[in-house]
Amino acid sequence: MKKGIHPDYHQVVFQDSSTGFKFLSGSTKTSDETIEWEDGNTYPLIRVEISSDSHPFYTGKQKFTQADGAVDRFNKKYGFKNND
Repeated sequence: MKKGIHPDYHQVVFQDSSTGFKFLSGSTKTSDETIEWEDGNTYPLIRVEISSDSHPFYTGKQKFTQADGAVDRFNKKYGFKNND
């Protein structure tokens, strides 16, 4: 590999915004936010919207938050009728 062209690979903590689940992993991402991890060291904190803790594929259930009824509201607003 050529020197000086690859980003620095280091340990960071990822936190799921919806569940609060945190995990330590290697990444090239950086952050101004930091967090103290279980080992007593301080690592950059990266907030993510979805992780294995909240994704339906891993949890076996689907969570609806703000999308509930969005299709019905759209159809009502623009006059589409449900043809069941």
